[in-house]
Amino acid sequence: MAKKKQKTGGGTPATVALAAAGTAYTLHAYEHNPATPSYGEEAAEALGVTPDRVFKTLVADVDGELTVAVVPVAGQLDLKALASAVGGKRAAMADPAAAERTTGYVRGGISPLGQRKRLRTVLDSSASEHATICVSAGRRGLEVELSPADLAALTAAVLAPIGRG
Repeated sequence: MAKKKQKTGGGTPATVALAAAGTAYTLHAYEHNPATPSYGEEAAEALGVTPDRVFKTLVADVDGELTVAVVPVAGQLDLKALASAVGGKRAAMADPAAAERTTGYVRGGISPLGQRKRLRTVLDSSASEHATICVSAGRRGLEVELSPADLAALTAAVLAPIGRG
């Protein structure tokens, strides 16, 4: 499979991880508006794809362990379902500073790929309904499009119905 690399700058840890794995992907850059209320919806609109194909990366605390949840921007994360998916009892959104420190990314640009510390990951099962999905490539205004199977393989993700709405 051919892979497409970023044409500007030195890449991000996410694109470096994709290239190192030899995974096929397409990079999409767009002009990010810092005033936007929803980074994911902004990405969907800028890329011209439906919001159910653009997935946001959220970091939650499940029983004291940081866990990545990847869900469509069109909906919300079901924290109970996330906890259940990893055999936990309680889940809450992680402290943003802890999420940034642990992943190495800034909020709004957290990618499920190339994180500083590899966290257990749960990908919403709706991802498998699409040939490709888009996730953050590691900074605001940059998305990577790849197959859900490749994303799951690269992140050792569990697929579970963790999104709602």
